Amino acid sequence: MEGVIAVLKPPGLTSSDVVTDIRRICGIKRVGHAGTLDPGAAGVLLICVGRATRLFDYIVDRNKTYLAEITFGAETDTQDSYGKVIEKSEKVVTPDMLKTVLKDFEGEIEQVVPIYSAANQNGVKLYKLARAGKPIDEKRRKVTILSLDYISQIGENRFLIKICCTKGTYIRTLCSDIGRALGAFAHMSFLLRTASGNIDLNSTYSIEELRTLSEQGRLFEAIIPCEDALSHLKKVNVGDDQKTRTRLLNGLMHRCRCGDSEAVRVYCGDEFIGIGAIRHSELKLKLTLCGVRDE
Repeated sequence: MEGVIAVLKPPGLTSSDVVTDIRRICGIKRVGHAGTLDPGAAGVLLICVGRATRLFDYIVDRNKTYLAEITFGAETDTQDSYGKVIEKSEKVVTPDMLKTVLKDFEGEIEQVVPIYSAANQNGVKLYKLARAGKPIDEKRRKVTILSLDYISQIGENRFLIKICCTKGTYIRTLCSDIGRALGAFAHMSFLLRTASGNIDLNSTYSIEELRTLSEQGRLFEAIIPCEDALSHLKKVNVGDDQKTRTRLLNGLMHRCRCGDSEAVRVYCGDEFIGIGAIRHSELKLKLTLCGVRDE
């Protein structure tokens, strides 16, 4: 039992809650999520199972796509609909006003990390410090908004927008910043993650669906193999020579005609053996994902 499960997380569950559920369903302890999704948000949450937990750094780095509802007229301390209102505005925002300002947020931007977040300060989650009324140092991070599109208006001062962004982007902070840019104050009233990398909603399973598959002995149907979860990485095939395979698995270099890369999928013939790095035409395995044969 190893690979990635794309879970359709419902609002109300934390990412850790989902991990706990998957541990019970799979019957193994080695389970972790690849990228937190806020408790109030829904959508694609990638869960790594078994040895796939070692792939976290390679999976979490993927771009994310979201559908968000932004509501103008009120800003909250959590920047979403679950917080306390701290600012109000009577301004009515029109579709044209929103479309105009969205373009200003595309590209690389700097965000202030929200105090109600899972980021750390001296090893303590910021949301825990915020709830305890402890002082919190302002943290900033640079992220990239690859695209930011207007979808529709669904009510007065309520709109749907689509965001494609790099990892670590706070969509609720983006909504709050858009509100301030329009002088109308805003918060994120709903969030749906529609894709994480190349894995979208069509590949997801609800917790109940996974329980049913497990009871029927068909849980394997929901498992995305490690190599498929890493399909965004370049593929390098060293041939089917078993001596080359053994050398790589023993940590030795292999000469190859490829440009430098921090992460590639390494194959020996048809067998996926792990993740490697290439420097100065020398390939070395960074992560082994196969067994070692007796030669």
